[in-house]
Amino acid sequence: MNQTSNKKLIVLTVLITAMITGSAFFAVFKYMGINPEQGKHANAVGQIETENTGYQEKKAIYWRAPMDPMEIYDKPGKSKMGMDLVPVYEDAVAGDSKSQERKIVYWKAPMDPTEIYEQPGKSKMDMDLVPVYEDELVGGVDIKIDPVVEQNMGLKIEKAEKGLLHHAIKTYGHITFDETRTGIVSQKTGGWIEKLYADYTGFFVEKGQPLYEIYSPSLLASQEEYLSAFKNFQKNKTSLNREILVSARQRLGYFDIADLEIDSIEKNGEVKKSILVRSPFTGVITHKNIIEGAFAKPGESLFTISDLSSVWVEAHIFEYEQNLVSKGQQVEMTLSYNPEKIYTGEISYIFPYLQKKTRDVIIRIAFENKHGELMPDMFAKIFINTGLNREGISIPSEAVIHSGEKKIVFVTKGEGKFTPRKIQTGIYLDNGRVEILSGLAQDDRVVISGQFLLDSESKLREAIQKMIESK
Repeated sequence: MNQTSNKKLIVLTVLITAMITGSAFFAVFKYMGINPEQGKHANAVGQIETENTGYQEKKAIYWRAPMDPMEIYDKPGKSKMGMDLVPVYEDAVAGDSKSQERKIVYWKAPMDPTEIYEQPGKSKMDMDLVPVYEDELVGGVDIKIDPVVEQNMGLKIEKAEKGLLHHAIKTYGHITFDETRTGIVSQKTGGWIEKLYADYTGFFVEKGQPLYEIYSPSLLASQEEYLSAFKNFQKNKTSLNREILVSARQRLGYFDIADLEIDSIEKNGEVKKSILVRSPFTGVITHKNIIEGAFAKPGESLFTISDLSSVWVEAHIFEYEQNLVSKGQQVEMTLSYNPEKIYTGEISYIFPYLQKKTRDVIIRIAFENKHGELMPDMFAKIFINTGLNREGISIPSEAVIHSGEKKIVFVTKGEGKFTPRKIQTGIYLDNGRVEILSGLAQDDRVVISGQFLLDSESKLREAIQKMIESK
């Protein structure tokens, strides 16, 4: 009986030992990744895995440091900071940057690249439209980011819109005299000013109103000659005496003696020591160059008279704005002392050259000034609406990245994909928008916030691709 018990104990010990040994080997194989059934079913399992999972081995094209994406290596290892290098796979770099089929962004007129259409057809000149492909406008390398990262970056998207291009030129100007209503009074013969009626600058005179009395030997001799011719004609009204009288009267007229003063000589029958000179214009004396008792030289400018019932405003605009204004265009103006009142005028002249120091263009605007509210040398605020009849595509100006000579925007394709697009901009519009001449079509969705981070990533990938291609 003892022998039987010993045999059972031995068998039980052997079974327990075998179970422990088998479990140990199974654990070791599992840890080492060895499948006990791999030898029997390797081909079948490989075929099933390829068909069911579609697994394909990724190809690492380089390794980079986790903390510095510009630290690149050909083989795995450690970075300068002692960290394990991270593999960068081929599909992550170039998977989204190339497309098998060329995509048409928009259609343009052959003779005018700013004439853009969404569908093929004819231009305004009845010519076939030309397609513009996306790869022609690409300004860098396409990138793809995770939706969570996109949300953390705070990207904002807005569509390119087509509509009226509202651009208002807001500039400054100053009021000046209307040169066509300004004249100079000068003396045609020398003499002394006996009496001065317009005796201060700013004096308002009407046409025909007395300015001054002058004594001049030449004028005195001309008066005597006329009076003698007049008396002879009264005695003997022959054609010869008439011609002499007319000639003598013309001589006085050439000295700017008014007809009223000549008639006075005929009526009184005597010459005057000092003869009265009247104003040939209506306006304000803006410059006086004579005082009572002084000698006036022949040809000397005595008064400058300006009619202020109409004034000019000289406004300054930038060089790129000169093609937005035209002669006859309506202009609004406000003054600092009464900003609520708006004055309306029109452009009368555009200077054909730029100012050498300020590099701007002067436009001349004519305003009526019947009540004398507009005074020369006043500063004025000018408002010119230039976009009443112009249409085009525009986007927010903050979407544009100025990169040297290029201007780039990022267009979203959906699913986290973004493409840098080269564009050509026109004028900057109101409400912070800018006109698009080429590079975008209507309803293209552009990034208006966070695009600088996309630009940095695109340039980084572009640089890496060039480094890889150089190898």
